[in-house]
Amino acid sequence: MVMKTDKQHTAIHHPAVPMHEGDGVTVRRLFPVAGLRYHDPFVLWDDFTLSPDSGFPDHPHRGFEAITYLFSGAIEHRDNLGNHATVEAGGAQRFTAGSGLIHSEMPAREGVSRGIQLWINLPADHKGMAPSWQQADAADLPFRINEVGRITTIVGERSPITLQTAVGYHDLHFLHSGRMEVTLPDGHQAIVYVAQGDGAVDGQPVGLGESTLLFAQKQRRATNVEISGSAGSRILYCHGKPHRQPVWQHGPYVD
Repeated sequence: MVMKTDKQHTAIHHPAVPMHEGDGVTVRRLFPVAGLRYHDPFVLWDDFTLSPDSGFPDHPHRGFEAITYLFSGAIEHRDNLGNHATVEAGGAQRFTAGSGLIHSEMPAREGVSRGIQLWINLPADHKGMAPSWQQADAADLPFRINEVGRITTIVGERSPITLQTAVGYHDLHFLHSGRMEVTLPDGHQAIVYVAQGDGAVDGQPVGLGESTLLFAQKQRRATNVEISGSAGSRILYCHGKPHRQPVWQHGPYVD
């Protein structure tokens, strides 16, 4: 469904599609799916759930950056660069695949681990850069409290996580029913995803496992987006500057 909001954002409502990935991992995928291959600069969005007997064993990547952000549980990361660490609930890790990287993400605790994996395309002149990895624990991510709830910044001002693309990424946790206002920078495209509970974007309802995708406009200024949620809702807001370059994604590679 395409809609034009009263704030002149062009947006589409888009549900995630259940599927299986890795070794027995259940995901709800926004893209790439039939009808939506990517949302420039973003090339994959998976809401994943790991049980103790599932995970992502060693596999290769190249041509993009990824952020894994955890709501619950813990994930053990290993890669061929020699990095080995555990990401706990509320924390995140970033890897830049660049010219190539092999890594694994496996459950590190009993019980269920759930989070979001987001892939961000690298600009063409960065595809061959050296791979790297970075971890940010929950205590490292800045947050602010307002009258409705808590906003954690995963990527953006004061966050230690760095990317090669201009991106802002926030976890809006509604402790009370209400609304929060966020900024959509000039020329950026955005994802608003309901991970828990329900919500609305500029008055348009968005259910659990659903999203509103906002598209870049020639507005020459930042605009505001109103995100509403019921008590207990968890809504992710992510915006980025499009590269406007061809995307060829094939399995774990984005060339």
